[in-house]
Amino acid sequence: MFSFGTRNVGIDLGTANTLVYIEGKGIVLREPSVVARNTRTDEVVAVGAAAKEMLGRTPGSIKAIRPMRDGVIADYETTVAMLKYYLNKALGNGKTNPKVVIGVPSGVTAVERRAVTDAARVAGARDAFVIEEPFAAAVGAGLPVMEPTGSMVVDMGGGTTDVATISLGGIVSSRSIRMAGDRLDDAIMTYIRQNYSVLIGEQSAERLKMEIGSADVEKAADMDGTTIRGRDLVTGLPKTIEVSAVDVAEAIKDVIAEIIVAIKETLEETSPEIAADVIDHGIILTGGGAMLHHIDEVIADATKVPVLIAPEPLDAVVLGTGEILKSIDVLNNN
Repeated sequence: MFSFGTRNVGIDLGTANTLVYIEGKGIVLREPSVVARNTRTDEVVAVGAAAKEMLGRTPGSIKAIRPMRDGVIADYETTVAMLKYYLNKALGNGKTNPKVVIGVPSGVTAVERRAVTDAARVAGARDAFVIEEPFAAAVGAGLPVMEPTGSMVVDMGGGTTDVATISLGGIVSSRSIRMAGDRLDDAIMTYIRQNYSVLIGEQSAERLKMEIGSADVEKAADMDGTTIRGRDLVTGLPKTIEVSAVDVAEAIKDVIAEIIVAIKETLEETSPEIAADVIDHGIILTGGGAMLHHIDEVIADATKVPVLIAPEPLDAVVLGTGEILKSIDVLNNN
């Protein structure tokens, strides 16, 4: 049992981005989950946005990496360094040892959950607790999670897509699949390589996804295309190509199909009462994937259930951890 104070912190430790919420202040930090290290000295060179700019551009002595993969810690030491940096940056000098609530994917194992809490403690947290991301996202989106009514959330992050039905302060049924923003980027890179013989990087693929990505191939035909630069695999020289929105939609359609399968499977596991509530209230989309053009319409068409995008989809998880900091009852029930 513990009491909540003003120094307590909520963290959305995402594969793509890390967000930090301080009780009483709100969201104080929003940075990419990227760390650049000197491979010779093992010294951290840059963290966050500065490190992300180095992806694919570093010399041999510096390596820019994303320590979170598929929603879990892939590089423990680097994750600790990143968390320590963000906690110090968010709290400022002289404010240490906060109690921390961290959002994690619903499908993580007990070992992976322990790795997250251990990393937070080593980084300077006095104590650390984990909360499942779809539950935190539902709280952050303002859903009535503590009431005897069913809600459904699809949190489309960078590493995982978490689907859950929630009622009376707990998750009733859920799916966590490693089909999310990173897989969309990979699919775009593969498509461009196979169809244009041009190699593009992660950041270029992400830009295509954000600017002209659509979950609906037919509606993508009405969208403008854009240019992208990469390396010609035939000549080995730099090349600029025109990419259409249909190209991007074709590239990502299989990943979108997998996400829809997970949503359908979760719906099939729900009781008739909760299914009826979901039809009444709709499916709520959160996370960066909710920003993909036409994703709400495609999911609604496939499930025959209304789909709504949360007011602040990118912030839903961290806002949820912030709300959970205020209520020990919610934390104890999860």
